[in-house]
Formats: sequence, structure tokens, C-alpha cells
Amino acid sequence: MSTGLDTFDKTVQESNLWLKDIMERLDTKDRHHAYSSLRAVLHALRDRIGPESAAHLGAQLPMLLRGLFYEGWDPTHKPTKERHEEDFLAHIALELPRAAEGEVEQGALAVLDVLSKHIDRGAAIKIAGMFPQDLRKFWPAFIREAVKGRQQGAA
Repeated sequence: MSTGLDTFDKTVQESNLWLKDIMERLDTKDRHHAYSSLRAVLHALRDRIGPESAAHLGAQLPMLLRGLFYEGWDPTHKPTKERHEEDFLAHIALELPRAAEGEVEQGALAVLDVLSKHIDRGAAIKIAGMFPQDLRKFWPAFIREAVKGRQQGAA
């Protein structure tokens, strides 16, 4: 289905590619589940990285997902300070009240993997580097390794 506007058609197509990638990583055919995971993880990420970094990340998202990313956001709140896995997953779970055991963690892994492959690699490395060590496990290995290399180079 075409909207008749190339900009809208492109963002719908790009957003559908992200959802398809997330569905594959979650091993599901449930688009709503993939969408809910994407939304919850993007919101937790946005709330964790602060307004300036969130604005840089938002600029790299397809227009439709950018709206999803900013939905309900109050940038005047301080960034969240989750330092441990259970706290970060609890933040995501707030938007996934019906998630079964393990689904929140699987969603975080899937969304951050897809995000890392669709945005600028340097930006993904910078954002992952803002996370404490305990939370970097949710990022794909190639991003974790790049963060480690960058930190060792700076030492």
C-alpha cells in the first residue's frame, strides 16, 4: 500500500525492515510482539542515555521509529541510572506488563542487535560505552568488543 508520498512510503518500508529483523531475532511471527519490544527497549535506552545523546540517536532512526522513540518523553527528567541488569530489565518490563519469563531480556538483546546494525557504528559504540559493564551484555559482541578496544586505547 502506497501513501502517495515517497517520504512516508520510505519510512514505513524502513520501519517494517526493523520489525522483520526483530521478529527473526525473537523467532516469532507476531509483529505486535516485535513492535512492543522495540518500543519498550527504545524508551528504556532513551531514558538511560540523556537528552543530548537521545537527540543524536533519534536523528538516525527512520522517521516513523523516531516518533515512537520520542513518544511520551520528558527530556527535563534526569537520565535513569540503572547500573545492573535486573534494574534495566525492570525499566523495559514497565512497558511489557504481559511479557513471559525471559521475553524482556530477549527483547533487549534483539532490539539492541538490530539497532546496532541500522545506525552508524560509531554512534552505537558511543551509546554502548555509556552503559556500565553489567548492561553491555545486551549489546552485540561486535559492539562490546569495539567499546572495549576504545576504552583500552584511551587508557
